[in-house]
Amino acid sequence: MTETVSIIGAGLSKFGRQPGISGRQMAITAIGGALADAGLSWPDVQVAFGGSDGSGLADTLVAELGFTGIPFTNVKNGCATGGSALFSAVNAVRSGSADIALAVGFDKHPRGAFDPRPEEWGLPAGYGEAGLMVTTQFFGAKISRYMREHQISRGTLALVAEKAYRNGVLNPNAWRREAMDADTIAGADMVNDPLTRYMFCSPGEGAAAVIVAGADTIRRLGGRPVRLAAISHRTRRFGSFEVFSPSVQGTGEPSSVSADAASAAFAHAGLSPSDVDVAQLQDTESGAEIMHMAECGFCEPGEQEAMIAAGDTEIGGRLPINTDGGCIANGEPIGASGLRQVHEIVTQLRGEAGARQVPNNPRVGFTHVYGAPGISACTVLTV
Repeated sequence: MTETVSIIGAGLSKFGRQPGISGRQMAITAIGGALADAGLSWPDVQVAFGGSDGSGLADTLVAELGFTGIPFTNVKNGCATGGSALFSAVNAVRSGSADIALAVGFDKHPRGAFDPRPEEWGLPAGYGEAGLMVTTQFFGAKISRYMREHQISRGTLALVAEKAYRNGVLNPNAWRREAMDADTIAGADMVNDPLTRYMFCSPGEGAAAVIVAGADTIRRLGGRPVRLAAISHRTRRFGSFEVFSPSVQGTGEPSSVSADAASAAFAHAGLSPSDVDVAQLQDTESGAEIMHMAECGFCEPGEQEAMIAAGDTEIGGRLPINTDGGCIANGEPIGASGLRQVHEIVTQLRGEAGARQVPNNPRVGFTHVYGAPGISACTVLTV
């Protein structure tokens, strides 16, 4: 039988521009919050996994946390870094090599767009020269194709972003905490057609940490555990339409790494998308949230327009999505985003989300991250 693993602590730093505060300091804040939430101290942690795209090595955080000698593994896996760190922490507990494990993700990106180098992704230099390393271009091309095939309107793109900013107002840790109406979003500067400036998230700053433990430890500690019913992690299959691979092989819908990861998570949990009460989906831009609704199994392609228009994805709707404002309101510190999502679901399932709390005592939550060059990690959480 697979060891039952639960989240016993979750911590978060503030997100957004924080002059004078390093990514490492944000990580220490998040870890401290997770330890306090679990009622533990750093020496109680037996193994750790963590990552950052550009703010240093996670294992060196022991200089501030304490030299306890535990194994601390660095993880670097694009936007799925936090999810991959959690995947590793869960497997450490499941394997019996640790009773209490930590996952942490953090980043502090400079202003401006991400600047990936082709050679670091196994691609020829010509990719950069042709502009194919510009991620906004990929997202514009992918959602444009999707909208054409599934009759999604430009107005729906603006509604997704409007919801994100509205939810961000209710989140004290969010970066963007001012509401913005759909007309302003739709009429903003075009970045890559059909996506305007305010439909994108921005490279940002922040940290998140999660502590997991097995059943014996939970019985001993008590607390407010949230069960990790499933966690999955997948890479792309042949024919997928991904960042830095913007081509379609053959006919029909390209394979989706997000669909693969989500279906694996639901199968392992013994649940279905219809069981989910609150979800966090990768929203690098508003089109991504729309596509991931279908890829993760919450609707058929093309049904998103009616769902969003009906308010189904609002905090009080049938399937609340990105209740904390998602990446659009929080920004995208690459290492932290996946664990920020988990923190939000833990907060919702505990009934502690305050003004943004989903009503009617949510019992099942779902998280999904997606990143270049085609990786995804998903969790199913229950209480």
